[in-house]
Amino acid sequence: MGARAEVNGTLYVITGSHACRTSTLMLEHKRIPYRRIVLPTGLHPMLVRASGFPGHRTPIRTVDGSTHRELALLDRMGTVPALRLAGERVQTNRAIARFLDRLMPEPALFPSDEQHRLDVEEAESWGDDVLQMAARRTILATDLDDLHERAGDGRLGPLLTRANWLRPQLARTASRSFRASAAEQQRLLESIPGLLDRIDAWIERGTLGGEQLNVADFTIAPSLALLSYRADLSSEIAARAAGVLLDRLLPEPA
Repeated sequence: MGARAEVNGTLYVITGSHACRTSTLMLEHKRIPYRRIVLPTGLHPMLVRASGFPGHRTPIRTVDGSTHRELALLDRMGTVPALRLAGERVQTNRAIARFLDRLMPEPALFPSDEQHRLDVEEAESWGDDVLQMAARRTILATDLDDLHERAGDGRLGPLLTRANWLRPQLARTASRSFRASAAEQQRLLESIPGLLDRIDAWIERGTLGGEQLNVADFTIAPSLALLSYRADLSSEIAARAAGVLLDRLLPEPA
């Protein structure tokens, strides 16, 4: 690969997406120049397909262990983040992470030590599969009046859209794709401390939050940022080691 300045990418995202923020953190870690194309939330599956990305033959996300028809359709159409770089198109953060390390090995996203890498990959997989969905469903199940600035500002910026008038409608539409009954909403909230315990344990072991940041840090911190839009969860996170990781990667906006 030639000079770093010759490597330029295009990243397709939606507003306030914690999944998309993982990709931007990885590109910034690699110091790869890129432009961001923000697609309208809700129309993004069709638009990312129209931009030449193939979507997924089989669904990649589950809700409570299964994928309902609406979510399966969204996954098959196409998801963000979607990266166009060096003549290739790559979707999903896990695929993007491995592509970036092949394209530009340093600074690495994965540790060179074999056991450390296995630990990081375990945390990355959990952060992508479990934490990301739990954070998404928790915030979508929360009334906008109970979110910081009604989700108009925060560590990830405005959620779903910059248009305050449109956000309630988009939130209702999105919540149908990641449905949660009242009982499931309560279960999600009750599960958060246990999820934070796991993150704190990884930080204590050095899997997360080390001197050299890695792909698992970039996967987990944006979900913590999304959860922090709820004042009660923001306080819970701030009192933990997880809060130190969050402040390091995604500090509160000035």
